[in-house]
Amino acid sequence: MKEAHISETQSMSVTQAIVSRRSVKHFDTMHKLSEQEIAKLMSLAMLSPTAFNVQHWRFVLVTDPVLRQQIRTVSWNQAQVEEASLLIVLTADLQAWAKQPQRYWANAPKLVQDYLVPAIGHYYENNERAQRDEAMRSCGIAAQTIMLAAKEMGYDTCPMDGFDFDAVAKLLNLPADHTPAMFVVVGKAIKEAQARAGQLPMDEVVIYNKFA
Repeated sequence: MKEAHISETQSMSVTQAIVSRRSVKHFDTMHKLSEQEIAKLMSLAMLSPTAFNVQHWRFVLVTDPVLRQQIRTVSWNQAQVEEASLLIVLTADLQAWAKQPQRYWANAPKLVQDYLVPAIGHYYENNERAQRDEAMRSCGIAAQTIMLAAKEMGYDTCPMDGFDFDAVAKLLNLPADHTPAMFVVVGKAIKEAQARAGQLPMDEVVIYNKFA
């Protein structure tokens, strides 16, 4: 393969990680991430920003092979669900805003706490759209952090939403106030991704100030 596994002594710029990150479908089924690598990946994911610092994400690391096979069955039989080194199911805690919100600002000055902790309730309470939208946005940001961090560590990834959300929630025994957001699989690629299918021109997707 063109992209060699990155050793601990090498580094990759953010730009390199963004450009070289691709959605890989074929992984080395014999490769395992070490506990240290998983801990590093998760610690970086947990630095992802969230609205009001609520940290809505819950990362379910699926390591049980039987469960991986069951999830693959309800994920359009996509092989990478089972064959990648790690399956991360990013789930959103839709009620995280209401669960001891003072925790999210415990290290801030008291004046900041006194302002922001009540503001969390004012923003989210009786606002189901905000509860869901902010949690999903947070999971999306965390997923990108995972993919870029994994690339810097020498691994490839694939973000996924091609699965039965209700079936996955049941298999993972998710609490009623949690919902799956997406998967990210991580591992050692054995086959390169296809060439980029086609990028839209910048002048179509970048708009200054307002649409015409």
